[in-house]
Amino acid sequence: MTTGSIPPEVPPEVRRWLGEQLFLQVPSNIVVVDRQYRVVLANHQFTEVFGEAIGRRCYQVYKRREEPCQDCLAAKTFLDGAVHVNDEVGRDLNGKAAHYVVYTSPVFDEAGEISHVIEMSHDVTETKNLQRAYNLLFERAPCYISVINRDLRVVRANEQVREKFGERIGEHCYEVYKHRGERCPDCPTLGTFADGKIHCAEQIGTDKHGKRTHFIVSTAPLAHGEEPCNHVIELSTDVTAVRQLNDQLREEASFQRILIESTLDALVAMDREGKVRVFNPAAEELFGISADEVIGKVAGDRFMPARFLQVVEHGEDNLSLEEAVVEDGHGEKLPVRFCGSVLRDGPHILGGAAFFQDLRERKRLEKENLDNERLAAVGQTVAQLAHGIKNILNGLQGGMYILRSGMRSNSQERTTRGWSMLERNVEHITTLVKGFLTFAKGRTPKVSLLDTNAVGREVYELYHATAAAKGITLHWTPAPGVQLAAMDAEGLHTCLANLVSNALDACQTSPPDRRKVTLSSSETEGTLIFAVTDTGCGMEYEIKNKVFTTFFTTKGTEGTGLGLLVTRKITQEHGGHIEVHSEPGSGSTFKLLFPRHRLPRPSETEPHPSSSGGDVHGET
Repeated sequence: MTTGSIPPEVPPEVRRWLGEQLFLQVPSNIVVVDRQYRVVLANHQFTEVFGEAIGRRCYQVYKRREEPCQDCLAAKTFLDGAVHVNDEVGRDLNGKAAHYVVYTSPVFDEAGEISHVIEMSHDVTETKNLQRAYNLLFERAPCYISVINRDLRVVRANEQVREKFGERIGEHCYEVYKHRGERCPDCPTLGTFADGKIHCAEQIGTDKHGKRTHFIVSTAPLAHGEEPCNHVIELSTDVTAVRQLNDQLREEASFQRILIESTLDALVAMDREGKVRVFNPAAEELFGISADEVIGKVAGDRFMPARFLQVVEHGEDNLSLEEAVVEDGHGEKLPVRFCGSVLRDGPHILGGAAFFQDLRERKRLEKENLDNERLAAVGQTVAQLAHGIKNILNGLQGGMYILRSGMRSNSQERTTRGWSMLERNVEHITTLVKGFLTFAKGRTPKVSLLDTNAVGREVYELYHATAAAKGITLHWTPAPGVQLAAMDAEGLHTCLANLVSNALDACQTSPPDRRKVTLSSSETEGTLIFAVTDTGCGMEYEIKNKVFTTFFTTKGTEGTGLGLLVTRKITQEHGGHIEVHSEPGSGSTFKLLFPRHRLPRPSETEPHPSSSGGDVHGET
C-alpha cells in the first residue's frame, strides 16, 4: 500500500462515501479547476460562500476579477506540480471582503500529466479581524507595551514605547527603559518568568532624552495552559505627571502648613459639619488649649462669635469685627479683633475660617496711654493751676481787707461787698480744684446697659430753664429706636452737660433772635453719635486746634478750661472720639462718636490701675 492510499480492509461503503461524499461535505471550500482556470467541480461549502461557480473562472468567483491574478497559486501548481499555500483576500457571495488560506494541489491524468488543480481554502476572516484588532490595540494603547524574551530582550514594542524610548528592538529591557548596564534587582519580568504569575511594581526610568520617567509596570506570561513561558508582556502606565502633581501638592501643603503655623494671628477653621479642622499654634496660645484636644473633637462655634455663626447660617460671605469678645479654653473672656470668612466651592459651603488677633495687650497699652496722657497734662499744668490759685488768693486777700475795713468802720456796704468777694473767690477755687481732681485722678466707669436717649433728655431738662433765662432756645432731637448701649451713665451725662454748657455760653455773643442750641442723638453703621450744635460766634482755626489742650478756655476767669479735657477723657474710656466742626460766625458742632464694638462691657470694668477709688463727678 502506498502512502496516502486507502487501505484494502476499509469497507466498500466507506470507500464509496470517501469517493462520493467527502468532497461535497467537508467543511472547507473545495473546487477543481482546469488549465483554463474554469471551475469544473465545487463542493457545497464553497457554493454557500461564493455562489454558483461551475463553468466560471476561479478569479471571477473568488475575487470578482476579469483577468487572472498575478500570483496565481493554481498557475504555480500547474507549472511545477507542487502544493502551494498562501493568504488571499477575496469577496464572498455578498461582496464582503473575505480572508482565507488557500492550498493548491495537482490532479494527474492517466498519462501522468496535470489536468486539474484542487483548490482548498479556509476562511480566516474572523481570525484576521481579531489579529487586526489586537495589533491596533497593541500599537495604539495609551501605555507602554513590550514583549520580553527570556534573555530580557525587547522583541516587540508598541508606538508609545518607540516614541518615548526610541527604536530599541533587540536590546535588553533594562537598557531600553533605564539606561542600565545590568539587570534590575527588583525586576517584575523575572518574577513572572519564575512563577508564571502577574507582577506589578513602580519603576523609575529614563527616556530617550535623558529625563526621569515614573511608571507602574504590570507583567504577565505569554503562554497557554501548561506551556513553558518564553515571553512576558509588559504593560507600563506613565505616572510622571501624577508624581509631579503629588510633589507640587506636597509642596503646597507644606507651604500652607508652615504659613498656618507661622502666622502670628490665631487661625481656626471648621468643616461643613462644624468640627474644628485647623487650630494653629497661635490659636493654642490664645485660647490656652492644645490642637490635639480640639481638632475633630470640638465644634467651631465654641470659639466663634455668635454674629459669625449667623453669617454662616444666612449664607453670607464674611464678617469683620474691630472688637469682639470670645472665650478661651477655660471660659475666660478674651477681647479680639475678628475676621471670618465662609469657605465655598462654587455654591457649596465647605465650612468657615477665622483669624483672631489678641487685643489684651492693646487694651492694656490704651489704658496706659490714657493714664500717661492725663498725668502728662497734669504735670504740664501744675504751674498754670498754681498761678490761677495765686490770683484767686489775691482776690481772697482783697476781700478780707474790704471785709475787715467795713467791720472797723461799721460800714454795712463795705462789709457786704467784702463778703461777696470772698464767696466768689472761694467758689471759683473750689470749682477749679474739683475740676482738676476730676481730670487728674483715675476712675473706673460704672458700665451698664442704659437708654442713652434717656440720659440726653436728662441733660436737656437740666439746662432748659437756664437756656430760657439767657434767651437761648434749647432743642432735644433724639433718634428713634436706638438700642441699649453698655456705657457709664454718669460719664455720658457729664460729657453732654459740658458740651451743652459750653454751647450756651458761646450763644451769648450772638444776636438774640438767633440764639439756638440743639442736642441730638443718632446711630449710623453701629456707631452711636451725640451732637451739640450752637449758633454762637464759632472758632478760628487756631482756636479750634487748642480746644483740647491743657486748661484752654475762652471764658476768662469764668472758666477752668477742664470741661473739654474731662469730656475727651470719658469719651476715650468708652472707645470713642470727638469731632469738632466750626466756622467763624457760623457756630460750632461737637460730636461724640461711640462705635458699639468698642464700648466697654459690664464684665470688663475691672478697677483702673491708677484708680484711687471714690466717685468722680464731671463738671457742668
